Amino acid sequence: MSDFDWREQDGFNLDTQINYLTSLEGEPGEVWGSVFSVALLSGAEFGRKYFRFQFLVQSRSVSCCRWVEVSCRLDPRFPEQRETRAGLVTVETQVDSMEIDEGLYSRQLYVLGYDAMERMKKTNVLISGMRGLGVEIAKNIILGGVKSVTIHDEGTTEWSDLSSQFYLSEKDIGKNRADASKRHLIGLNSYVPVSTYTEILTKDVLLQHQVVVLTNSLLEEQLDVGTICHQNDIKFIIADTKGLFGQLFCDFGEDFEVKDENGEESIRANISCITKENPGQVICSDTTYHGFQKGDFVTFSEVQGMTELNECIPVEIVGTGCFSFNICDTSDFGDYEKGGVAREIKVPQRKSYKSLGEALQTPSYNTDFGKMDRQGTLHIAFQALHRFVQDFSRFPKPWGKTDAETLVNIARRLSEEKPSMLGEDPLIEDLVRKLAFVATGDLSPMNAFIGGVAAQEVLKACTGKFLPLNQWMYFDALECLPEESEVKGDVNEENFQPKHCRYDGQIAIFGADFQEKLKAQKYFLVGVGAIGCELLRNFAMIGLGAGPGGSITITDMDTISLSNLNRQFLFRTNDIGKMKSETAAAAVKKMNPFMNVIAHQNRVGEETENIYNQDFYQELTGVANALDNVPARQYVDGRCVLYGKPLLESGTQGTKANVQVIIPHMTESYGTVQDPTQTSLPICTLKNFPNAIEHTLQWARDEFEGLFKQPAENVNKYLEGPSFIEQTMTLQEGQALEILEGLYKSLVVDKPKSWADCVAWARRHWQTQYNNTLRQLLHNFPVDQVTTSGAPFWSGPKRCPHSLEFDANNCRHMDYIVAAANLYAENYSIKGSKDRGAIKQILQSVDILPFIPKSGVAIYTTDQEMEAAEDSVDKKHLEKLKEHLSSREAFSGCEMHPVEFEKDDDTNFHMDFIVAASNLRAENYDIPPATLHKSRLIAGRIIPAIATTTAAVAGLVCLELYKVVQGDRPRTAYRNGFFNLALPLFAFSYPAPPPKHKYLDKEWTLWDRIDVNSIKPNGDEMTLPEFLHYFKMKHSLEVTMINCGNLPVYASHHSTAILKERLALRISEIVAKIRGKAIEEHVKLLRLEIDCSTEKNGDEEESGYPPVCYRIR
Repeated sequence: MSDFDWREQDGFNLDTQINYLTSLEGEPGEVWGSVFSVALLSGAEFGRKYFRFQFLVQSRSVSCCRWVEVSCRLDPRFPEQRETRAGLVTVETQVDSMEIDEGLYSRQLYVLGYDAMERMKKTNVLISGMRGLGVEIAKNIILGGVKSVTIHDEGTTEWSDLSSQFYLSEKDIGKNRADASKRHLIGLNSYVPVSTYTEILTKDVLLQHQVVVLTNSLLEEQLDVGTICHQNDIKFIIADTKGLFGQLFCDFGEDFEVKDENGEESIRANISCITKENPGQVICSDTTYHGFQKGDFVTFSEVQGMTELNECIPVEIVGTGCFSFNICDTSDFGDYEKGGVAREIKVPQRKSYKSLGEALQTPSYNTDFGKMDRQGTLHIAFQALHRFVQDFSRFPKPWGKTDAETLVNIARRLSEEKPSMLGEDPLIEDLVRKLAFVATGDLSPMNAFIGGVAAQEVLKACTGKFLPLNQWMYFDALECLPEESEVKGDVNEENFQPKHCRYDGQIAIFGADFQEKLKAQKYFLVGVGAIGCELLRNFAMIGLGAGPGGSITITDMDTISLSNLNRQFLFRTNDIGKMKSETAAAAVKKMNPFMNVIAHQNRVGEETENIYNQDFYQELTGVANALDNVPARQYVDGRCVLYGKPLLESGTQGTKANVQVIIPHMTESYGTVQDPTQTSLPICTLKNFPNAIEHTLQWARDEFEGLFKQPAENVNKYLEGPSFIEQTMTLQEGQALEILEGLYKSLVVDKPKSWADCVAWARRHWQTQYNNTLRQLLHNFPVDQVTTSGAPFWSGPKRCPHSLEFDANNCRHMDYIVAAANLYAENYSIKGSKDRGAIKQILQSVDILPFIPKSGVAIYTTDQEMEAAEDSVDKKHLEKLKEHLSSREAFSGCEMHPVEFEKDDDTNFHMDFIVAASNLRAENYDIPPATLHKSRLIAGRIIPAIATTTAAVAGLVCLELYKVVQGDRPRTAYRNGFFNLALPLFAFSYPAPPPKHKYLDKEWTLWDRIDVNSIKPNGDEMTLPEFLHYFKMKHSLEVTMINCGNLPVYASHHSTAILKERLALRISEIVAKIRGKAIEEHVKLLRLEIDCSTEKNGDEEESGYPPVCYRIR
């Protein structure tokens, strides 16, 4: 394909050609549906009269894909004059046999797995109702990758739809909602055909689908459709939002199989002993809790002695302890000798669901545990609302008291007629009244949350992966309304009436005055990935910063890649390679033309504090994080604490998500509570005693860094200046020796001169890692080695290895050589090669020296042994290396190219090396190998992700945003949230207050600080002695230590010479001197940390002191 972008040339519109193509007829009786992909065959030079394309199109009538060749006659001067001819070329493939696109679905595959994705590819889904909630569900499941989606709506677009329906615009008012939405939904996923249906739903239409979703529907229709679905084993879901209230219902039939309830990785444990008794006790050799629970099923492998358990049918665990669990009767089995691995087996569960008619009368709920008493009332209230609409042909008027009392009376009658629906809890009439007040409203954040949950239920229905809802779920976010004292008085109903604008659905709930407040906000969105796209879409729908004086600044330094498209829904295939922030800004501008979005491409960190400085933050009204790593979150959190700005924090991992709202002087910050750190693997386990594929993959990743990145970086630092050797010698001697040895090898011993040298290096390194090292290990610890207690050394977590013999005809062996040689060549800017035949020729001439294991070589079995031995370094060898490297000039021009690991590029040899290196080591230890897919997840430290979770969490964030914008809300109005869509589990709590500290008689929290204006009346900055005197006089504190970040500015225990020098300087001068450069002009204050002795008693206060904001400009 040529370099010019034929998609965007003047006079040629690809969307127009696609629309024209899909209107043509194929074979007799065949109707073409969505276009999957387009390939340019000829006509690459712009100006030609003809372009030839191939379109992969979906045939809706015969359920197959066809390649269709299209010739387009085009005159760029007259775009309307064109001639298109289409001809059927060939039947390429059946839809059901199309392979899963790992590049597109990679992050979702880590959540659902291949089996579930295959089942999704066979599922046709119907979604009825294309208002905000319906399009949200459609968007999520199209991104997910089902077989096809039919969108249904008989209604036309109204002003109120624009509050949350992000694919409708003002020009669509009066048009059918489904028809107007289709062209946008088609672009989400080229693998999912999308069709529309705009008539009344019939049984014949329903029977063409495996899952049916009703949104914004009446109870009568729900009952009719639900009956047909239940009788014909069609999975049936109801989703509805009414203002700040949401409702979900699921009926998956009377015999539904749940294949995996939680989606967690199967647990694996090494065994040290199994007793012969009833029940048999399995004792694990691991030193941490095994994770098995009563009722889990396990099977066994590699057990020696009690071989009856090997590959047995799944055995139920009947009891557990911290390091053991009990199974079946083992008294008649053979005697246990050693070894063994227990593996959890996910046993499918059968579930039975009531029809809608039954479930209405005898409901069962999923619930927010903080609002368990509301479920019965909301169940009655939604049915009362249906009856209200049936009686009056409309919804209750926004904040209309008369309509509210009417709805309460209907609910009372229903609760008296059918007390089983309410259960034991009383009818909460005020809750019904609130539903009446806001039922006309339509909020994007509510639709995002309920739509995300509903879409996940659709995927459960398709796949049997994860546990479905049981069967009803009600959700409300009434905390978003102003305090009771503000709404109990007379409400000006006019403030909530439609204004014939795009925010009518929101005005019906919060009023026109609040809408103006939203439009005036200035927000900073950090990150425009999956969560960032969803947040930005919600910001556009609610009108955040969309008025005069309002704005949203977004920043993201990344470009768009294929794997982003599965959940970052603002991007399309032709956006790949473009900047995320610019593309996202343009996309939401189409959704709401009034948006004021400023797109940056910067990383937010110390290096950009000249941009995101005090002036920048002072202009903001709030910050939202959409980041995927803890250090970046902590940095932004620290900025918000420093400048006193509210922060909305969120994150996802697979089906799990959390929301944290951070309010100045009211709540703790993100950095207050540290997330549990991931347990690091012992070095000795990785180096000598791996027992799981995770160990070999981590070892391979460490190999990559230690071979192709760190040595090259060290060489470049060494060549940059003389201080590198000096700094290295200040490290521990063992670490210094390792660095200098790496330098000397890279510059002298192992420096290649040609491609053949790189191949030879790779071959010799293969020999060292997979043969020689293992032979030495078995020399130190023979197969029959026993411990001091008489137990076999090679047992439990220690798997006995064996060495490998190189075979050029073994694909895995050659995979390693090709990848390693090319990466090594890249380090030295030598041209590599993929020609395996030529590489084999080079290998024939590589000399491999014979290896004989030596006695006296230390191999450590624990990290403690290794640490204790670090002092025993060959100091003469260290000094000799230092001497060899003393003359940098001798290596002038030897700069190297460090290789930065990139997991998603399959052409750069990175994952080729990781997979080969890991699986070869796994072969050494008889560990089952890992696929490229799994290896990428573990070695690439990928966070599994799915669009449903992202949509839901963004909805919750924006519900908190309403409260933040209102201001003056108590801490109990806000909600931190955690949910797991797999279980499903939803838990909400009040944000915790900030921890309190005390010095002298003053309490302080992380939000407090001591402001010091260092500029004296004459314009000079105070000196260090004047600073110390100020604290003694003003705060009765004798400062004994001052730090600026990690820079030690002052300490009373400093040497006399340092104190003499620094007491004559200003603090800014001291900071500049330690940094080795002047303080940048944009820096207006320094954040200092102090330690003190109090004048009161001279003792240091253990609770610490607030940070000092030291203003220098």
